[in-house]
Amino acid sequence: AMLEVQGLNLRFGSLEVTRNVNLKLAPGDRHALIGPNGAGKTTLINLLTGPLRPNSGRILLDGFDIVRLPTYKRARLGLARTYQINSLFLDMTPLEAVALAIAQREGHALRFFKVRDLGRQIGDEAAQLLDSVGLATSADRITRELPYGLQRLLEVALALASRPKVLLLDEPAAGVPQNASDRLFNLIDSLPGDLAILLVEHDMRLVFHFARQITVMVSGAVLTQGSPQEIAADSRVRDVYLGHQHVA
Repeated sequence: AMLEVQGLNLRFGSLEVTRNVNLKLAPGDRHALIGPNGAGKTTLINLLTGPLRPNSGRILLDGFDIVRLPTYKRARLGLARTYQINSLFLDMTPLEAVALAIAQREGHALRFFKVRDLGRQIGDEAAQLLDSVGLATSADRITRELPYGLQRLLEVALALASRPKVLLLDEPAAGVPQNASDRLFNLIDSLPGDLAILLVEHDMRLVFHFARQITVMVSGAVLTQGSPQEIAADSRVRDVYLGHQHVA
């Protein structure tokens, strides 16, 4: 597995917020994590990336236990994420922001002032990355002026700038109009085939078209895991989350 979670538990006092969670992603997996509000999905993402530390359990990234590592070291080892609410450099251009992310990856971030200060190689890589996510024509616009859907694309570009092995997407379509969310998921679908992706998303139309495997969480624990067809047919999942909505 590229990412493996083994028996992960987190308590806040007597409150169990994550209970014996097990999860496995192989290289190239397209895996969705779903469940009702308060199920523990974002908490699990925060455990994986480091803002929260579990009381017990293991998190293996490419076979290496990262559970005691700080967030920045997990990122250096190949774990990248986006957030429910984006956290972008709003007064920078996409080209400057992605160049800064690349410079950070290469250990040159402290020398960053302008894209041109970092040399042609970083500038060219930043431009190519923006082109790959459909932002070439917006590369020199101030980020705060971009439509929200394009800001979400920029978040993905910034995550990819670290050349991750595993990409965690926390509700990337939240607040994005449907036409823009379709574009976003077409992009995510086209990402490198060896990149493992774990998606947290409430839009079941997008989830069931994207995911090859789905994990359902309820009250901090895994209710079930399976293919989209298995999840759609599971009466327990319909009772606690899906209801009778159309997910095909």
